[in-house]
Amino acid sequence: MRLFKRNKTWWIDVAINGQRYRLSLDTTDWREANSRASKKVSEIEQGKVIPTTIDFAKLKFGEACEEYLKGRRLELQPSTHIKEEQMTVRLKEFLGEIRLKNITAEIVQAFRQWRAEAGCQNSTINMEVGLLRRLLKKARRWHVISEDIRPLKEGGTIGRALSPEQKMKLLEVASTKPEWEVAYWAAILALNTTMRAADIRSLRWQDIDLFARLLTVPKSKTKAGERTIPLTNDAYQVLLDIRARAERFGPVEDWHYVFPAHKTSAQFEEKKIVEWKFVGFDPSRPIASWRRAWRALTEKAGLKGLRFHDLRHHAITELAESGVPEQTIMAIAGHVSRRMLDRYSHVRLEAKRAAVEALARHTTYGTNAAQKKVASEGYGTSHGTKREEVAVYSDLNVATSAQTEIGACGFEPQTPTVSR
Repeated sequence: MRLFKRNKTWWIDVAINGQRYRLSLDTTDWREANSRASKKVSEIEQGKVIPTTIDFAKLKFGEACEEYLKGRRLELQPSTHIKEEQMTVRLKEFLGEIRLKNITAEIVQAFRQWRAEAGCQNSTINMEVGLLRRLLKKARRWHVISEDIRPLKEGGTIGRALSPEQKMKLLEVASTKPEWEVAYWAAILALNTTMRAADIRSLRWQDIDLFARLLTVPKSKTKAGERTIPLTNDAYQVLLDIRARAERFGPVEDWHYVFPAHKTSAQFEEKKIVEWKFVGFDPSRPIASWRRAWRALTEKAGLKGLRFHDLRHHAITELAESGVPEQTIMAIAGHVSRRMLDRYSHVRLEAKRAAVEALARHTTYGTNAAQKKVASEGYGTSHGTKREEVAVYSDLNVATSAQTEIGACGFEPQTPTVSR
């Protein structure tokens, strides 16, 4: 243990269990400093003091990842924590033995090139470098290389919206096989509530009020994701069907999961598993996934590559195209900003055409005498415009002659908002 002065204040510098601690004792008195130093050492041994970031910078990358993930466990949802653990896999493979203080911009660029050559998408590379950035910030090292590292360009959209025909085809196909039943029910809920797959899997019966027709999302990816959503008739009917199925297997408790895990039994032949058979449900655990069923039914519906998460995009798009106010959409979907809403809503061609046609109803054409003369003499009929139609356009535009009295700006006609 070493005591030293910094700006007349006494500090302690001590290493315990391989960790270095450099802490202010908040006193200028030598005797008081000695007394406080003993108390600090006792607190360190009890695990009440966090090591300084100087030591964190000296850790090898693999060791730093483990320390970082321990601290994040209480801050993140379990699914998000698992995702961060997965993002460390390739980082550890490339940087595992390098100490944080020795990571340079050239090393980060080499990592990005290595991941790109492996066929990794820019969005994934950016997320992995983002995790690396958080570790370097904790080690007070990111500012050294930040000017030389810029995010890679990503695609312009993060999802897709279906056409009415595609949506109908998807649901028709999903309802044709018993083994696709869970995926079908989950799809109906996603399309009618904007819920994420993780939100649907974590639903418990205590989160649903069938009498008031309300569904509460208690935990989600973000704080804004915790919300209450009114149930449409389709969503309400799906929940009734799921409830009826659950009651066939026994009493349904409030803490039971709406989409419970499957119980399976293995069939062996000469110590080898040849088949898994469904034998019931475990309502104390949520279903892990319906990925296999989803891939099969989307391929059958001619929508190969459609993600389940795209149903959330589609639902938000339908809300936006229906003229629902932005604040209402964000309250239903759980967004935290207008920017995020813009990323999730997709204006389809039909909606754009409707918007343009709305503008056309207010368009003025032929406001001066020369244009009226052209119309009255029947010019332009080679393009399929009849003399009577041109006259109608001229009559409609009489009101625009008052523009000079209004001013240069004039009055802009109101147009319906299709999407923002």
